[in-house]
Amino acid sequence: MHSGIAKTFLLLAGVCAVSALPAQDLSQYTTFTVDGKTVQIHGFASQGFMYSGNNNYLSANTTDGSFQMTDAGVNISSQITDKFRVGAQVYMFDVGKLGDYHPEIDWAYGSYKFSDWFGIRAGKVKTTFGLFTDTQDMTFLSTFAMLPQAIYPIDRRDESLAHTGGDIFGTIPLKQAGSLSYTGFAGDSWDTHNGGFIYSLLASGSGINLTKFGGLEAGGDLRWNVPLNGMVVGASYMRQYFSGNGTCEGGACPFFNAGGNGPYWESARNDYNTQFYGEYVHGRFRFDAEHRRTVRDHTIFSGANMNAFDIRAFYVAGAYRLSKHFELGSYYSRGIAHMDSSDIPDNVTHILDKVVCLRYDITTAWNVKVEGHFMNGVGSKFLPWGFYPSVNPQGLVDQTPLLVVRTGWYF
Repeated sequence: MHSGIAKTFLLLAGVCAVSALPAQDLSQYTTFTVDGKTVQIHGFASQGFMYSGNNNYLSANTTDGSFQMTDAGVNISSQITDKFRVGAQVYMFDVGKLGDYHPEIDWAYGSYKFSDWFGIRAGKVKTTFGLFTDTQDMTFLSTFAMLPQAIYPIDRRDESLAHTGGDIFGTIPLKQAGSLSYTGFAGDSWDTHNGGFIYSLLASGSGINLTKFGGLEAGGDLRWNVPLNGMVVGASYMRQYFSGNGTCEGGACPFFNAGGNGPYWESARNDYNTQFYGEYVHGRFRFDAEHRRTVRDHTIFSGANMNAFDIRAFYVAGAYRLSKHFELGSYYSRGIAHMDSSDIPDNVTHILDKVVCLRYDITTAWNVKVEGHFMNGVGSKFLPWGFYPSVNPQGLVDQTPLLVVRTGWYF
């Protein structure tokens, strides 16, 4: 914990030093020209503190107070021609036992726009799915310290943010009816070894240690820019063809041999996600809501068992800009999963989360967020829902109050 405090103070000292510069001075350090091409560099860093009652959250020791909530990234982009743009971002994070400051290429792709209604992107491309999947790396845009975890869980970020493949995209004008923006995508998406799904299996006591999990995903997003200023509604669909490989030692693996050790694999039989969403911004007020259904039906334990779950999640959120410096926000988030397995009794698990947040913008590039969560339920130990048995050896209880204080800086 002492090392976490030291990191926090060092980060805040750097934030204070750079944020003391006027906004116009910052711009000259982030934009320059190479062979007549404008190059932009942007970066961000955030440090959080979490303190909870009853249960430890996000694999950190939050019941004692934890500073293990750090992330940082830097990206570079350039408009090569009027139609062709390239960019990439390096990112690292540390949240509890996840991330461990391991730098990764978050996204890196080229985009060519033939016209307003048709373009292509290729590389490691940010996934357009719902309102915030492709912007969840830019927490400075949000009122909240944590996006609604039923839809945008921090411990699944590395799997959901981007895919390695390609997109088609465009915007079609509808005259008096506004416009339609579309994206179609296909590519591979992988959960890293520092991510929540792989860790959740280790933390569950199952004995499963995956070395890789992921695969092909394909889908699309369609949003209607309603002819009412500030209003958007849309829908997304994604089909996933994921598989996992690794080892299984002890735990739930006695079917291998007497010692319970051996290779492990699992594969998807029927995986898909659907999402419906809407957002309305008017003056100082913003309202958004989303509903997601996730169905995952897998062959597990190297073909010995079947496991299926059906998660229905939604949130409603509102925010109001009180003044130049202060914004107040609140949301209600709910995730309910029905799980069915040949070796686990049918059960329904849930997490309900009531949240209130106050955001203070110290400068245009530096903010502090103070957020209270009042959670009911702990989800399932077989899914990365934020509550992990390995860091809650005393057992989990239904009620979890959580305080999050998070400061972030960007340029």
